[in-house]
Amino acid sequence: MRTIIKNGHIFTEAEDYQGDILIENEKIVCIGRNLMQDMDMNRNGGVEVIDAEGCYVLPGAVDVHTHMDLDVGTARAVDDFYDGTVAAVCGGTTAIVDHMAFGPAGVPLHYQFEAYKKLAQGKAVIDYGFHGTAQHVDDEILAELETMASDGIPSVKVYLTYGFKLNDAEVYRILKKMKEIGGVTAFHCENHDVIEYLKQKYRDEGCTAPIYHALSRPALAEAEAVGRVLKLALLAGDAPVYIVHLSCKESLDAVREARRRGQKNIFVETCPQYLVLTEECYRREDALKYIMSPPLRTQEDCEALWEGLADGSIQVVATDHCPFHYGREKQMGKDDFTACPNGAPGVEERLSLLYSEGAAKGRISMHQLVKALCTEPARIYGMYPEKGAILPGADGDLVILDPKGAYVLTQERMHGAVDYTCYEGFRIQGEIRKVLQRGRVLVDGQRFLGERGGGRFIRRGACLL
Repeated sequence: MRTIIKNGHIFTEAEDYQGDILIENEKIVCIGRNLMQDMDMNRNGGVEVIDAEGCYVLPGAVDVHTHMDLDVGTARAVDDFYDGTVAAVCGGTTAIVDHMAFGPAGVPLHYQFEAYKKLAQGKAVIDYGFHGTAQHVDDEILAELETMASDGIPSVKVYLTYGFKLNDAEVYRILKKMKEIGGVTAFHCENHDVIEYLKQKYRDEGCTAPIYHALSRPALAEAEAVGRVLKLALLAGDAPVYIVHLSCKESLDAVREARRRGQKNIFVETCPQYLVLTEECYRREDALKYIMSPPLRTQEDCEALWEGLADGSIQVVATDHCPFHYGREKQMGKDDFTACPNGAPGVEERLSLLYSEGAAKGRISMHQLVKALCTEPARIYGMYPEKGAILPGADGDLVILDPKGAYVLTQERMHGAVDYTCYEGFRIQGEIRKVLQRGRVLVDGQRFLGERGGGRFIRRGACLL
């Protein structure tokens, strides 16, 4: 099958131009002008033509931080790999890399890989990969990092808080090994001991309202952990480090200072919630919707992160998509914020929010939007140029965005399983008209046209530093 997207305004990380895109056998094969005039219309049964006049054509977005079907022990994320990937593609995302949950204590890395293959196969509607999760460190785990990379998973997540947090020696050993094999270590950075002390202190004082979730996880507790990880990476020979969901100015300052000292291989991700929402949400009647870690910060932090995106200090905007029903699972925290499952939806809203609140308002350019949502996540995590690019040989994953479209974001428009959106009532400029994966239209307006299980596992390669 052949498909032409004609008359669109094509945006990449570095260029924009009017042109046509020809997709054949799932790949982009040609980019030019007036391609229809140069084609043999009878070859292989003709061609499907999509007119993108007046619209922007972008690479399919890549979300490298999702938590589909996540089991946190007390609750399970309500989006499985079907519901969650339908929501993703309806929001312009054509590939995800999911962070696997912790498994039973002591299990090898492949234990969760096998479990997650079963969760995703036959359900995911878009292409997907996984990050490993390091729960403990010994010689067997270090050796297994190499076999995981051979199996298409050249990245591993390390937590500095929660039950399976790693200590500094374990972090150092992981970093050394991942550098050796050309992989990337992703870090959830918060100071565990300080947070645990503050949580207990507030509980003892009877301070259990949602605002104390934010107060018990202060910005400096995140920034301290970010700075510590960066120094451990330097000690490990400038090992690649990827900071997930960076949320505050102090953490960004720590990253900039490390780079000023000459440290390389530092990659930074933030999320839409940290760009457009603030800790004032924890004073709302529905505050439990916003309990996530790290917590929402201040307006000053939001502005600092936008500046970080604009100047290149932040490379990626992902989502940390991890939805629990407000009317059910989130209510576990109604009398004690520490009992509320951490996480929020966002995989469908990401591209629209970044365009509307970012590019349309002049905070970032369209090139910076494509870089943060498409090209950089694909490049950092070993999927480029098949993903995140508009180039001959790339997968035919494309988003057609009408910059003149506008709507009010509501839960009724969403396609996932969860019962709320954090961005209810946001006025959105720009509207997604179509989304293609490998040349096939999966989304047409508000209609999902794909099929359950149509996504493929992405065997990722080494990090492209």
